[in-house]
Amino acid sequence: MELKRVVVTGLGALTPIGNTIDEYWEGLVHGKSGAAPISYFNPEKFKTRFACEVKNFNATDFIDRKEARKMDKFTQYAMVASDEAILDSKLDLTTINKLRVGVIWGAGIGGLETFQNEVLNFAEGDGTPRFNPFFIPKMIADIAPGNISIKHGFMGPNYTTVSACASSANAMIDALNYIRLGHCDVIVTGGSEAAVTLAGMGGFNAMHALSTRNESPETASRPFDATRDGFVLGEGAGAIVLEEYEHAKARGATIYAELIGGGLSSDAYHMTAPHPEGIGVIAVMKNCLENAGISPEDVDAINTHGTSTPLGDVAELIAIKKVFGDHAQHININSTKSMTGHLLGAAGAIEAISSILSIRHGIVPPTINHTTVDENIDPSLNLTLNKAQKRDVKIVMSNTFGFGGHNACVVFKKLDE
Repeated sequence: MELKRVVVTGLGALTPIGNTIDEYWEGLVHGKSGAAPISYFNPEKFKTRFACEVKNFNATDFIDRKEARKMDKFTQYAMVASDEAILDSKLDLTTINKLRVGVIWGAGIGGLETFQNEVLNFAEGDGTPRFNPFFIPKMIADIAPGNISIKHGFMGPNYTTVSACASSANAMIDALNYIRLGHCDVIVTGGSEAAVTLAGMGGFNAMHALSTRNESPETASRPFDATRDGFVLGEGAGAIVLEEYEHAKARGATIYAELIGGGLSSDAYHMTAPHPEGIGVIAVMKNCLENAGISPEDVDAINTHGTSTPLGDVAELIAIKKVFGDHAQHININSTKSMTGHLLGAAGAIEAISSILSIRHGIVPPTINHTTVDENIDPSLNLTLNKAQKRDVKIVMSNTFGFGGHNACVVFKKLDE
């Protein structure tokens, strides 16, 4: 059976550094930090009092007020980003066969704020179980793709992938395979997360996972820097319209790039810590290269998972050197989390979008906030430090890893007619 080719025909983003694709890319190229003191609640008693929040967002600017009240913020974000991607794709929703259009979405947590608020309200009451009738539908992680499909009438595969921070990369790989195998013509994929909440900040602080650089939030996310002290929590959504190549070509669609492969693996090591020798990460990149039918020497750029944690950054770079050998020093390696923070289940989607736009514009966004060399990191690696670099990017890889040892990797290619 000959596999179908899969291309990207639409993009949408709602991020801490820009609320549209154009704003997001502008922020990336210019090294904009999305970190700032938390505005959603009083963080005075928390170890970490800053995050990468989405700015200037009002759901009712995009969604009917009555409908918006039925959605957790992570679903609102998903609706806005997916609408932008669908509009960008210029799909004719009046003529397309909606039985062959799916929505596969990623979310690591789902409606955390809804769950938190309902439980707090109950605890403060008289013990009578008075819960909002939309509590469960707002909270469940699969509700975002459900709402997207209901709005547009898409009747193909519809579900959420949950693999912590690898969730939306998992979603893209599932979408790739559905189209490759001929089961769908189009799939809206990506991910969303909205965990900048009392519970989210408190939980990650308790794990000692977050940076506590409260005196300088904008420089706190510093992947590969010797003084890094944890990740910065982010929120938002990224949406990608994937389409079968001949279907896209027949309707004259604008094609951003081709999704040529995806890989999955497990560390099988620890709930939250990466394997120190990067065994699972080595496996996932090798799996991805094999799935894409390319060699390590074909890769021009890698958007790393690069969360700014002491252990994770080093383990990933060790793995890259083992997979790519001498070619590793010829690759532009970067971490856009230095600007957006870590969007958890949405990270894979917005980082894939950055990778796609690197192909389109011939620019690799920087890893910002680097001031101090880490002696555990090979100095010959080009980590694209502090300033964007121009490059003709033909093939780019994007890595995403999640608590539980989940590893996912996708690779995009400049369209080869």
